[in-house]
Amino acid sequence: MRAPGTVRHDGPVDSAQVDALRELLAPTGWLERTRVFGRALRSSAVTPGGLLLVGTPGDEPWHLAAHLGDESRLAGIPELAPTLIRWNVPEGAPPHLRVGLDRLEAARRGEALFVVTPDSAPAPLLERVSDARKAGATVLALDQGDPDLDGLAHEALSVLAGTAPVSFGVTQHLVSAAAGERDVRPRRGVRERLARLLDAVSGPSA
Repeated sequence: MRAPGTVRHDGPVDSAQVDALRELLAPTGWLERTRVFGRALRSSAVTPGGLLLVGTPGDEPWHLAAHLGDESRLAGIPELAPTLIRWNVPEGAPPHLRVGLDRLEAARRGEALFVVTPDSAPAPLLERVSDARKAGATVLALDQGDPDLDGLAHEALSVLAGTAPVSFGVTQHLVSAAAGERDVRPRRGVRERLARLLDAVSGPSA
């Protein structure tokens, strides 16, 4: 059951819904929280290919990888294009989709490990995250409340079900958009920015 006040977007979005979302999020501070996290994400990886994005065996963050890739191209920030880490690489996968867990073992200073999971991180993932942190990589976590994972992260954002004003999926859009913002670019109005995000979530409205 959806928690009261939680924003989800499963169908077409019109201007009234955009206004409602803007009014809902403005007093919560959630836009600023996602912006702070997005900026930390952008500044953590300093070399192209150095942003390592990983989920769990049953939930790989495909959509977030695509959105970060889009933001990388639109903003001209090659370091933001993620390397998606796969738990099981199928035979015949294209080069950009056959990066396995051994890449985490090579994580080093100047790179960032971004862990995204709606569930508790399994022990094998926590072990690899810990090793990457010890090797000097910056660890970021986006989850729905995972004390073990958050304890390993330099930056963590938890989307607590029943508490957060937006869903886990919408938060990923907000974070990727914030990561693509440059201070030198003219700032878009909140309404315009949210409209673009909501179009990405549910498809453009008529």
